[in-house]
Amino acid sequence: MNFELLFADQSQPVRYALTGAKGGFSRTLLAQTLKMPRLTAAALCDLDVPGLRALCLELGFPADRLVECSDAQAVAAAPADAIVLVADVALLPHAQYDILVEATGNPAIGYRTARRAIEARRHVAMVSKEVDAVSGITLSRLAAKHNVVYTTGDGDQPANLIGWVSWARVLGLEIVAAGKSSEYDLVFNPETGTITQLDQTIAAPAMGGLLRLGDDIPATLAARRAALNGLKTSATADYCEMSVVATNTGMIPDVELLHYPIARTSELADIYALREDGGVLSQEGVIEVFNVLRLPDEASFAGGVFVIVRTHDKETWDLLAQKGHVVSRNGRYACMYLPYHFMGVETPITLLNAVLHNRASGSAKPTQCTVLGGRATVDIPAGTVLKMGGHHHDVTGVQAVLLAAKDAAQDVAPLYLAAHATAARDIKAGSLLLISDLQGYDADLHEAWRAGRQEV
Repeated sequence: MNFELLFADQSQPVRYALTGAKGGFSRTLLAQTLKMPRLTAAALCDLDVPGLRALCLELGFPADRLVECSDAQAVAAAPADAIVLVADVALLPHAQYDILVEATGNPAIGYRTARRAIEARRHVAMVSKEVDAVSGITLSRLAAKHNVVYTTGDGDQPANLIGWVSWARVLGLEIVAAGKSSEYDLVFNPETGTITQLDQTIAAPAMGGLLRLGDDIPATLAARRAALNGLKTSATADYCEMSVVATNTGMIPDVELLHYPIARTSELADIYALREDGGVLSQEGVIEVFNVLRLPDEASFAGGVFVIVRTHDKETWDLLAQKGHVVSRNGRYACMYLPYHFMGVETPITLLNAVLHNRASGSAKPTQCTVLGGRATVDIPAGTVLKMGGHHHDVTGVQAVLLAAKDAAQDVAPLYLAAHATAARDIKAGSLLLISDLQGYDADLHEAWRAGRQEV
Protein backbone atom coordinates (compact mmCIF):
# COMPACT_ATOMS: atom_id res chain seq x y z
CA MET A 1 0.00 0.00 0.00
CA ASN A 2 1.31 3.47 -0.91
CA PHE A 3 0.64 5.32 2.33
CA GLU A 4 2.08 8.60 1.05
CA LEU A 5 -0.44 8.59 -1.78
CA LEU A 6 -3.28 7.46 0.48
CA PHE A 7 -2.74 10.38 2.86
CA ALA A 8 -1.37 12.90 0.34
CA ASP A 9 -4.13 15.45 1.05
CA GLN A 10 -2.78 17.52 3.94
CA SER A 11 -5.71 19.94 4.03
CA GLN A 12 -7.83 18.14 6.63
CA PRO A 13 -6.35 17.86 10.10
CA VAL A 14 -7.37 14.89 12.24
CA ARG A 15 -8.13 15.58 15.89
CA TYR A 16 -8.38 12.84 18.48
CA ALA A 17 -9.44 12.41 22.08
CA LEU A 18 -7.52 9.90 24.18
CA THR A 19 -8.57 8.17 27.39
CA GLY A 20 -6.12 6.48 29.73
CA ALA A 21 -3.78 9.13 28.38
CA LYS A 22 -0.96 8.59 30.90
CA GLY A 23 -0.56 4.88 30.13
CA GLY A 24 2.25 3.16 28.25
CA PHE A 25 0.39 2.80 24.95
CA SER A 26 -0.78 6.39 25.15
CA ARG A 27 2.74 7.67 25.59
CA THR A 28 3.79 6.00 22.34
CA LEU A 29 0.86 7.59 20.50
CA LEU A 30 1.46 11.05 21.96
CA ALA A 31 5.15 10.89 21.12
CA GLN A 32 4.32 9.92 17.54
CA THR A 33 1.74 12.69 17.25
CA LEU A 34 4.49 15.29 17.64
CA LYS A 35 6.04 14.01 14.42
CA MET A 36 2.80 14.38 12.42
CA PRO A 37 1.69 17.97 11.81
CA ARG A 38 -1.73 17.01 10.50
CA LEU A 39 -2.56 14.86 13.58
CA THR A 40 -3.65 16.68 16.74
CA ALA A 41 -4.24 15.57 20.31
CA ALA A 42 -7.36 17.61 21.06
CA ALA A 43 -8.46 16.17 24.41
CA LEU A 44 -6.60 13.93 26.85
CA CYS A 45 -8.30 12.20 29.77
CA ASP A 46 -6.64 10.56 32.76
CA LEU A 47 -7.41 10.39 36.46
CA ASP A 48 -3.95 11.82 37.15
CA VAL A 49 -4.15 15.19 35.41
CA PRO A 50 -0.97 16.64 37.01
CA GLY A 51 0.91 13.53 35.92
CA LEU A 52 -0.61 13.82 32.46
CA ARG A 53 0.53 17.42 32.17
CA ALA A 54 4.02 16.41 33.26
CA LEU A 55 4.08 13.68 30.61
CA CYS A 56 3.01 16.10 27.88
CA LEU A 57 5.72 18.57 28.89
CA GLU A 58 8.31 15.81 29.00
CA LEU A 59 7.37 14.77 25.46
CA GLY A 60 7.64 18.36 24.21
CA PHE A 61 4.07 19.62 23.91
CA PRO A 62 3.92 23.43 24.34
CA ALA A 63 2.93 24.37 27.89
CA ASP A 64 0.64 27.18 26.70
CA ARG A 65 -1.51 24.71 24.75
CA LEU A 66 -2.18 22.44 27.73
CA VAL A 67 -5.47 23.57 29.29
CA GLU A 68 -6.75 21.79 32.39
CA CYS A 69 -10.56 21.76 32.59
CA SER A 70 -12.82 20.57 35.41
CA ASP A 71 -16.27 21.28 33.95
CA ALA A 72 -18.11 21.21 30.64
CA GLN A 73 -18.18 24.97 30.24
CA ALA A 74 -14.39 25.21 30.49
CA VAL A 75 -13.93 22.42 27.93
CA ALA A 76 -16.31 24.09 25.46
CA ALA A 77 -14.62 27.46 25.94
CA ALA A 78 -11.06 26.18 25.38
CA PRO A 79 -9.19 27.74 22.41
CA ALA A 80 -9.37 25.86 19.13
CA ASP A 81 -5.68 24.87 19.29
CA ALA A 82 -5.77 23.83 22.96
CA ILE A 83 -5.00 20.36 24.22
CA VAL A 84 -7.71 19.89 26.82
CA LEU A 85 -6.70 17.87 29.90
CA VAL A 86 -9.54 16.35 31.95
CA ALA A 87 -9.95 13.72 34.66
CA ASP A 88 -13.59 12.85 33.91
CA VAL A 89 -14.55 11.02 30.70
CA ALA A 90 -17.99 12.66 30.98
CA LEU A 91 -16.37 15.94 29.87
CA LEU A 92 -15.09 14.57 26.56
CA PRO A 93 -18.36 15.10 24.60
CA HIS A 94 -17.84 18.85 25.02
CA ALA A 95 -14.42 18.78 23.32
CA GLN A 96 -13.89 19.18 19.59
CA TYR A 97 -12.45 16.03 18.07
CA ASP A 98 -12.97 13.56 15.21
CA ILE A 99 -12.05 10.21 16.71
CA LEU A 100 -11.89 8.76 20.21
CA VAL A 101 -8.96 6.51 21.13
CA GLU A 102 -10.30 4.46 24.05
CA ALA A 103 -7.43 3.18 26.21
CA THR A 104 -8.77 3.13 29.78
CA GLY A 105 -8.75 -0.67 30.03
CA ASN A 106 -11.90 -0.32 32.14
CA PRO A 107 -14.72 -2.45 30.65
CA ALA A 108 -17.71 -0.42 31.88
CA ILE A 109 -16.24 3.08 31.64
CA GLY A 110 -14.65 2.34 28.29
CA TYR A 111 -17.92 1.01 26.89
CA ARG A 112 -19.94 4.05 27.95
CA THR A 113 -17.30 6.46 26.70
CA ALA A 114 -17.17 4.77 23.30
CA ARG A 115 -20.95 4.59 23.06
CA ARG A 116 -21.31 8.33 23.76
CA ALA A 117 -18.73 9.12 21.09
CA ILE A 118 -20.48 6.97 18.49
CA GLU A 119 -23.89 8.41 19.32
CA ALA A 120 -22.34 11.86 18.76
CA ARG A 121 -21.20 10.58 15.34
CA ARG A 122 -17.54 10.39 16.19
CA HIS A 123 -15.29 7.53 15.16
CA VAL A 124 -13.80 5.18 17.78
CA ALA A 125 -10.45 3.39 17.77
CA MET A 126 -10.72 0.77 20.50
CA VAL A 127 -7.44 -0.01 22.22
CA SER A 128 -9.04 -1.37 25.41
CA LYS A 129 -9.35 -5.04 24.49
CA GLU A 130 -11.19 -5.58 27.78
CA VAL A 131 -13.98 -3.34 26.45
CA ASP A 132 -14.00 -4.93 23.01
CA ALA A 133 -14.18 -8.47 24.40
CA VAL A 134 -17.53 -7.71 26.03
CA SER A 135 -19.13 -4.98 23.94
CA GLY A 136 -17.22 -4.76 20.66
CA ILE A 137 -19.95 -6.32 18.52
CA THR A 138 -22.64 -4.02 19.90
CA LEU A 139 -20.40 -0.97 19.47
CA SER A 140 -19.59 -2.01 15.90
CA ARG A 141 -23.29 -2.31 15.05
CA LEU A 142 -24.00 1.05 16.69
CA ALA A 143 -21.21 2.66 14.67
CA ALA A 144 -22.64 1.27 11.43
CA LYS A 145 -26.03 2.70 12.37
CA HIS A 146 -24.49 6.15 12.86
CA ASN A 147 -22.24 5.89 9.79
CA VAL A 148 -18.99 6.16 11.72
CA VAL A 149 -16.05 3.79 12.13
CA TYR A 150 -15.47 1.47 15.07
CA THR A 151 -12.05 -0.12 14.73
CA THR A 152 -9.14 -1.81 16.41
CA GLY A 153 -5.92 0.20 16.40
CA ASP A 154 -2.92 -0.53 14.18
CA GLY A 155 0.19 -1.21 16.22
CA ASP A 156 -1.73 -3.31 18.70
CA GLN A 157 -1.53 -7.06 18.07
CA PRO A 158 -5.25 -7.64 17.39
CA ALA A 159 -5.38 -5.10 14.57
CA ASN A 160 -2.10 -6.31 13.11
CA LEU A 161 -3.25 -9.94 13.11
CA ILE A 162 -6.70 -9.11 11.75
CA GLY A 163 -5.00 -7.27 8.90
CA TRP A 164 -2.59 -10.14 8.28
CA VAL A 165 -5.43 -12.67 8.13
CA SER A 166 -7.31 -10.39 5.71
CA TRP A 167 -4.19 -10.09 3.55
CA ALA A 168 -3.81 -13.88 3.38
CA ARG A 169 -7.49 -14.36 2.58
CA VAL A 170 -7.40 -11.85 -0.27
CA LEU A 171 -4.53 -13.88 -1.72
CA GLY A 172 -6.71 -17.00 -1.55
CA LEU A 173 -4.42 -18.75 0.91
CA GLU A 174 -5.93 -21.52 3.03
CA ILE A 175 -5.36 -20.50 6.63
CA VAL A 176 -4.89 -23.33 9.12
CA ALA A 177 -4.04 -21.16 12.13
CA ALA A 178 -3.36 -17.54 13.00
CA GLY A 179 -1.83 -16.06 16.09
CA LYS A 180 0.83 -14.04 17.82
CA SER A 181 3.74 -14.44 20.15
CA SER A 182 3.31 -13.86 23.87
CA GLU A 183 4.59 -10.67 25.43
CA TYR A 184 8.04 -11.72 26.65
CA ASP A 185 10.51 -14.14 25.06
CA LEU A 186 12.12 -17.13 26.76
CA VAL A 187 15.83 -16.53 26.14
CA PHE A 188 17.93 -19.65 26.67
CA ASN A 189 21.65 -19.23 27.36
CA PRO A 190 23.45 -22.50 26.51
CA GLU A 191 26.57 -21.38 28.38
CA THR A 192 24.78 -21.02 31.72
CA GLY A 193 21.85 -23.39 31.18
CA THR A 194 19.43 -20.64 32.20
CA ILE A 195 16.31 -19.08 30.73
CA THR A 196 15.56 -15.38 31.11
CA GLN A 197 12.07 -13.95 30.73
CA LEU A 198 12.08 -10.17 31.10
CA ASP A 199 13.71 -9.62 34.53
CA GLN A 200 13.46 -13.22 35.79
CA THR A 201 16.14 -15.86 35.25
CA ILE A 202 15.74 -19.55 36.14
CA ALA A 203 17.90 -22.63 35.85
CA ALA A 204 16.73 -24.76 32.90
CA PRO A 205 19.64 -27.02 31.91
CA ALA A 206 17.35 -29.58 30.26
CA MET A 207 16.43 -27.04 27.58
CA GLY A 208 19.87 -27.48 26.03
CA GLY A 209 18.84 -30.90 24.75
CA LEU A 210 15.45 -29.71 23.55
CA LEU A 211 16.38 -27.01 21.04
CA ARG A 212 15.32 -29.23 18.13
CA LEU A 213 11.77 -30.54 17.68
CA GLY A 214 12.69 -34.11 16.88
CA ASP A 215 10.22 -36.56 15.38
CA ASP A 216 7.64 -36.44 18.19
CA ILE A 217 6.59 -32.78 18.30
CA PRO A 218 4.03 -33.04 21.16
CA ALA A 219 6.58 -34.91 23.30
CA THR A 220 9.24 -32.26 22.72
CA LEU A 221 6.81 -29.46 23.53
CA ALA A 222 5.80 -31.21 26.75
CA ALA A 223 9.45 -31.68 27.73
CA ARG A 224 10.19 -28.01 27.08
CA ARG A 225 7.34 -26.97 29.32
CA ALA A 226 8.55 -29.29 32.07
CA ALA A 227 12.02 -27.76 31.77
CA LEU A 228 10.59 -24.36 32.75
CA ASN A 229 9.87 -25.56 36.30
CA GLY A 230 6.52 -23.77 36.53
CA LEU A 231 7.57 -20.45 34.98
CA LYS A 232 4.37 -18.67 33.93
CA THR A 233 4.01 -18.52 30.16
CA SER A 234 0.41 -17.43 29.58
CA ALA A 235 -1.37 -14.15 30.22
CA THR A 236 -4.98 -13.02 30.51
CA ALA A 237 -4.17 -10.24 28.05
CA ASP A 238 -3.27 -12.80 25.38
CA TYR A 239 -6.63 -14.55 25.68
CA CYS A 240 -8.40 -11.21 25.58
CA GLU A 241 -6.57 -10.09 22.46
CA MET A 242 -7.28 -13.38 20.72
CA SER A 243 -10.99 -13.01 21.48
CA VAL A 244 -10.93 -9.68 19.62
CA VAL A 245 -9.17 -11.32 16.68
CA ALA A 246 -11.70 -14.13 16.71
CA THR A 247 -14.76 -11.89 16.49
CA ASN A 248 -13.18 -9.99 13.62
CA THR A 249 -12.05 -13.02 11.62
CA GLY A 250 -14.49 -15.82 12.50
CA MET A 251 -11.64 -18.00 13.81
CA ILE A 252 -12.05 -20.08 16.98
CA PRO A 253 -9.79 -21.69 19.61
CA ASP A 254 -8.71 -25.30 19.20
CA VAL A 255 -8.68 -25.76 22.99
CA GLU A 256 -9.92 -23.32 25.62
CA LEU A 257 -6.46 -22.59 27.11
CA LEU A 258 -4.83 -22.51 23.65
CA HIS A 259 -1.84 -24.75 22.96
CA TYR A 260 0.75 -22.10 23.92
CA PRO A 261 3.75 -24.07 22.61
CA ILE A 262 7.28 -23.06 23.56
CA ALA A 263 8.64 -22.67 20.07
CA ARG A 264 11.38 -21.24 17.92
CA THR A 265 10.15 -19.18 15.00
CA SER A 266 11.52 -21.65 12.45
CA GLU A 267 9.34 -24.42 13.95
CA LEU A 268 5.91 -22.80 13.72
CA ALA A 269 4.87 -24.43 10.43
CA ASP A 270 5.60 -27.89 11.87
CA ILE A 271 3.98 -27.27 15.27
CA TYR A 272 0.79 -25.70 13.94
CA ALA A 273 0.08 -28.56 11.55
CA LEU A 274 -2.86 -30.89 11.95
CA ARG A 275 -2.31 -33.89 14.21
CA GLU A 276 -2.31 -36.31 11.28
CA ASP A 277 0.69 -34.37 9.95
CA GLY A 278 2.54 -34.49 13.25
CA GLY A 279 1.38 -31.11 14.64
CA VAL A 280 -0.81 -30.15 17.59
CA LEU A 281 -4.05 -28.98 15.93
CA SER A 282 -7.28 -30.96 15.83
CA GLN A 283 -8.94 -28.63 13.31
CA GLU A 284 -8.29 -25.79 10.89
CA GLY A 285 -9.16 -22.11 11.21
CA VAL A 286 -7.95 -21.63 14.79
CA ILE A 287 -6.41 -18.80 16.78
CA GLU A 288 -3.28 -19.37 18.84
CA VAL A 289 -0.47 -17.86 20.93
CA PHE A 290 3.07 -19.20 21.26
CA ASN A 291 5.99 -18.53 23.60
CA VAL A 292 9.16 -17.54 21.76
CA LEU A 293 12.17 -19.69 22.60
CA ARG A 294 15.39 -18.18 21.34
CA LEU A 295 19.10 -17.86 22.03
CA PRO A 296 20.55 -14.54 23.27
CA ASP A 297 21.95 -13.59 19.85
CA GLU A 298 18.77 -14.45 17.90
CA ALA A 299 16.20 -11.85 16.92
CA SER A 300 12.94 -11.62 18.83
CA PHE A 301 9.52 -12.18 17.31
CA ALA A 302 8.74 -8.87 19.08
CA GLY A 303 5.11 -9.63 19.82
CA GLY A 304 4.51 -10.16 16.13
CA VAL A 305 1.77 -12.05 14.32
CA PHE A 306 1.61 -15.03 11.99
CA VAL A 307 -0.62 -17.17 9.81
CA ILE A 308 -0.05 -20.84 9.03
CA VAL A 309 -1.21 -21.67 5.51
CA ARG A 310 -1.37 -24.79 3.40
CA THR A 311 1.17 -24.78 0.61
CA HIS A 312 -0.48 -25.02 -2.81
CA ASP A 313 2.31 -25.51 -5.35
CA LYS A 314 5.39 -27.52 -4.43
CA GLU A 315 7.83 -25.69 -6.68
CA THR A 316 6.64 -22.28 -5.42
CA TRP A 317 7.14 -23.21 -1.78
CA ASP A 318 10.40 -25.06 -2.43
CA LEU A 319 11.69 -21.84 -3.94
CA LEU A 320 10.43 -19.79 -0.98
CA ALA A 321 11.99 -22.26 1.47
CA GLN A 322 15.32 -21.82 -0.32
CA LYS A 323 14.98 -18.08 0.28
CA GLY A 324 14.62 -18.67 4.00
CA HIS A 325 10.87 -18.70 4.48
CA VAL A 326 9.43 -21.00 7.16
CA VAL A 327 8.04 -24.12 5.51
CA SER A 328 7.25 -27.35 7.37
CA ARG A 329 9.54 -30.34 7.02
CA ASN A 330 6.88 -32.23 5.05
CA GLY A 331 6.33 -29.23 2.77
CA ARG A 332 2.56 -29.04 3.45
CA TYR A 333 2.45 -25.93 5.63
CA ALA A 334 4.11 -22.52 5.69
CA CYS A 335 4.35 -19.80 8.32
CA MET A 336 4.01 -16.21 7.10
CA TYR A 337 4.76 -13.69 9.81
CA LEU A 338 5.34 -10.07 10.77
CA PRO A 339 7.83 -9.92 13.65
CA TYR A 340 6.74 -6.64 15.22
CA HIS A 341 4.00 -4.55 16.76
CA PHE A 342 4.84 -0.90 17.31
CA MET A 343 1.95 0.16 19.55
CA GLY A 344 1.04 3.85 19.25
CA VAL A 345 3.79 4.49 16.73
CA GLU A 346 1.53 2.82 14.14
CA THR A 347 -1.88 3.86 15.47
CA PRO A 348 -1.98 7.17 13.51
CA ILE A 349 -2.53 5.08 10.37
CA THR A 350 -5.80 3.85 11.90
CA LEU A 351 -6.85 7.36 12.93
CA LEU A 352 -6.18 8.82 9.49
CA ASN A 353 -7.89 5.92 7.72
CA ALA A 354 -11.00 6.17 9.90
CA VAL A 355 -11.45 9.94 9.67
CA LEU A 356 -10.29 10.56 6.09
CA HIS A 357 -11.43 7.35 4.40
CA ASN A 358 -14.14 5.94 6.71
CA ARG A 359 -12.15 2.73 6.86
CA ALA A 360 -11.70 0.33 9.80
CA SER A 361 -8.69 -1.84 10.57
CA GLY A 362 -10.96 -4.70 11.65
CA SER A 363 -14.05 -6.36 10.26
CA ALA A 364 -17.07 -4.28 9.31
CA LYS A 365 -19.32 -7.03 10.70
CA PRO A 366 -17.70 -8.86 13.62
CA THR A 367 -19.49 -11.93 14.95
CA GLN A 368 -19.63 -13.51 18.40
CA CYS A 369 -17.95 -16.75 17.30
CA THR A 370 -15.76 -16.91 20.40
CA VAL A 371 -16.37 -16.08 24.06
CA LEU A 372 -13.69 -14.87 26.45
CA GLY A 373 -14.85 -16.56 29.65
CA GLY A 374 -13.31 -17.54 32.96
CA ARG A 375 -12.88 -20.63 35.13
CA ALA A 376 -12.47 -20.36 38.89
CA THR A 377 -9.00 -21.48 39.95
CA VAL A 378 -10.00 -21.65 43.64
CA ASP A 379 -13.25 -22.00 45.54
CA ILE A 380 -14.85 -18.54 45.53
CA PRO A 381 -17.26 -17.93 48.45
CA ALA A 382 -20.47 -15.99 47.93
CA GLY A 383 -19.90 -12.29 48.54
CA THR A 384 -16.36 -12.27 47.15
CA VAL A 385 -15.53 -9.26 44.95
CA LEU A 386 -13.80 -10.44 41.76
CA LYS A 387 -11.21 -7.71 41.52
CA MET A 388 -9.46 -6.89 38.26
CA GLY A 389 -5.91 -5.62 38.38
CA GLY A 390 -2.25 -6.05 37.58
CA HIS A 391 -0.34 -5.45 34.37
CA HIS A 392 -2.45 -7.99 32.46
CA HIS A 393 -5.81 -7.08 34.07
CA ASP A 394 -6.24 -10.48 35.68
CA VAL A 395 -9.44 -11.25 37.57
CA THR A 396 -8.62 -12.57 41.03
CA GLY A 397 -9.15 -16.31 41.36
CA VAL A 398 -10.16 -16.73 37.71
CA GLN A 399 -8.34 -18.22 34.71
CA ALA A 400 -9.21 -16.70 31.33
CA VAL A 401 -10.45 -19.23 28.76
CA LEU A 402 -11.54 -19.02 25.14
CA LEU A 403 -14.66 -20.89 24.09
CA ALA A 404 -16.29 -21.39 20.71
CA ALA A 405 -19.56 -19.47 21.07
CA LYS A 406 -21.60 -22.26 19.50
CA ASP A 407 -20.49 -24.55 22.34
CA ALA A 408 -20.93 -22.00 25.15
CA ALA A 409 -24.20 -21.67 27.05
CA GLN A 410 -25.97 -18.34 26.75
CA ASP A 411 -25.48 -17.86 30.49
CA VAL A 412 -21.66 -17.98 30.29
CA ALA A 413 -20.25 -14.76 31.73
CA PRO A 414 -17.73 -12.81 29.69
CA LEU A 415 -14.60 -12.44 31.80
CA TYR A 416 -14.69 -8.66 31.97
CA LEU A 417 -18.33 -8.47 32.94
CA ALA A 418 -17.19 -10.39 36.03
CA ALA A 419 -14.46 -7.83 36.74
CA HIS A 420 -15.31 -6.03 40.01
CA ALA A 421 -18.62 -7.92 40.26
CA THR A 422 -19.53 -9.94 43.36
CA ALA A 423 -20.07 -13.69 43.59
CA ALA A 424 -23.82 -14.20 44.12
CA ARG A 425 -23.23 -17.77 45.37
CA ASP A 426 -20.38 -20.13 46.12
CA ILE A 427 -18.38 -20.92 42.97
CA LYS A 428 -16.38 -24.15 42.96
CA ALA A 429 -12.83 -24.31 41.63
CA GLY A 430 -12.87 -25.45 38.00
CA SER A 431 -16.34 -24.05 37.33
CA LEU A 432 -16.98 -21.85 34.33
CA LEU A 433 -18.32 -18.50 35.51
CA LEU A 434 -21.98 -17.93 34.66
CA ILE A 435 -23.85 -14.65 34.69
CA SER A 436 -26.16 -16.16 37.29
CA ASP A 437 -23.08 -16.62 39.53
CA LEU A 438 -22.62 -12.83 39.65
CA GLN A 439 -24.27 -9.76 41.05
CA GLY A 440 -23.35 -6.09 41.05
CA TYR A 441 -22.03 -6.12 37.50
CA ASP A 442 -22.52 -3.11 35.25
CA ALA A 443 -26.03 -3.18 33.77
CA ASP A 444 -25.13 -1.24 30.61
CA LEU A 445 -22.19 -3.52 29.89
CA HIS A 446 -24.36 -6.58 30.43
CA GLU A 447 -26.95 -5.26 28.00
CA ALA A 448 -24.22 -4.66 25.41
CA TRP A 449 -23.01 -8.23 25.85
CA ARG A 450 -26.52 -9.65 25.65
CA ALA A 451 -27.24 -7.73 22.45
CA GLY A 452 -24.02 -8.96 20.86
CA ARG A 453 -24.84 -12.57 21.73
CA GLN A 454 -28.36 -12.53 20.28
CA GLU A 455 -27.42 -13.91 16.88
CA VAL A 456 -25.37 -16.84 18.23
